[in-house]
Amino acid sequence: MEKSKSRRLSLRRYSSTSSATPAKLLLGLGMLGMVAAACGSAAPAASSTSSTSGPTELTVGTLYAGSGAFASSSLPQLAGLKFWASQVNQSGGVFVKGLGKKLKVKLVTYNDQSDPTTAATLYNQLITQDHVNVLTADFGSVLTAPAITIAQENHQLLFDETGTGASFFQSPNPDLVLTALPTSAIWPTPLVEFLLAKHIKNIAVVYCANDFDQSQANTVQSLLKAGGVTPVYFQAVPTTTTDYASTIQSIKATNPGAVLELGYANNDIAFLNDLQAAGVKFPMTMTVFPTQLPALLVKDVGAKGLQYTYSYGVPPILQRKTVNFGLTFGQFAQAFNGNSTAPINFPSVAGYTTGLVIQDALAHATSLSQSAIRAGVSAISGSLKTLDGNFQVNSSGAQLGELLPLAQDLPPIGASGSNFQIVYPAAQATASAVYPAP
Repeated sequence: MEKSKSRRLSLRRYSSTSSATPAKLLLGLGMLGMVAAACGSAAPAASSTSSTSGPTELTVGTLYAGSGAFASSSLPQLAGLKFWASQVNQSGGVFVKGLGKKLKVKLVTYNDQSDPTTAATLYNQLITQDHVNVLTADFGSVLTAPAITIAQENHQLLFDETGTGASFFQSPNPDLVLTALPTSAIWPTPLVEFLLAKHIKNIAVVYCANDFDQSQANTVQSLLKAGGVTPVYFQAVPTTTTDYASTIQSIKATNPGAVLELGYANNDIAFLNDLQAAGVKFPMTMTVFPTQLPALLVKDVGAKGLQYTYSYGVPPILQRKTVNFGLTFGQFAQAFNGNSTAPINFPSVAGYTTGLVIQDALAHATSLSQSAIRAGVSAISGSLKTLDGNFQVNSSGAQLGELLPLAQDLPPIGASGSNFQIVYPAAQATASAVYPAP
């Protein structure tokens, strides 16, 4: 990032305790010509340390997408992180072992508007201008990717909330920690086990050409082939795809026993709506986001369009029984509903979970240096259990917690809702799968 005065961004920051409404300011991004909303106090970047008493607050920097393709997931993720900050501040702040005291949390957030290029500029600003103590990423792999590179260049530890693309975790990386999900390369493992157990052979896969979806697709293809099954359709489409009409007809021609559409929420919505418009129903249809953003999918697809479809089992559909740190899901739901107008969904759980990981790591950290915080992460890996499951990371920062079970939308289904239940594996199932779909 060019550091001449004429090209610096002039943005306002905000504290999580501030009641001021974020202002939208024009960013001097040259050719980008982007407008980003930044939340903050009017004061310039302030130090979180005092020359006499040491640090007085913990600054946590993150981005959010206030508009664009990722806003529907990014905003609730931010809401979950803000809820965590509010909770710990009510109890005096986050305890840092090496300091022997608690620090109040101050959130510094900027709006990247779902644009990776803008995100890169703003991640850099959080590190080099705001000098945040803790850096967390925006939602998903597309908006996390620029953060990984910039964090490594600056030796800043990045708490990756939901960026699960397999390429992020190919080699040891002391500057990366995936907090709220396993890597997407292992997401489909129970799904493929289900397909093989049901002896479904004509399987069609359409996936978006990004690391998040492609890593899922590659795993599906690899595990199916290991089970003696070759997909009858295996095709990538641009992540910006909103028209699946011709794709659906091509898939239909293969007479599939199961269709897997691997995309982001906008892709899932477009695919499921185009299925209804074409009057096409497959024996099994699986998409990624109905369980992550149930209210959005019901609103944009309708209950009828979700009937008998499958998706990954995540909170709130999946509720963990063993929690040794933070709130249980029931406690979280009650408290979150009383403190936020945002709906409870998986991204809000992911934001809260990320805060818990940060909090527990700092309780084991000998200082606020990035290496000490990473050592704190290592100290809690394998022992921390939150409402989102087991937290365990390897040397590349990959999350190795529990696999995601398979869920299906089953009767009784309300006129305006959905009823996803865990159907596989049997040890986690709350209902039996219905195959083929009626």
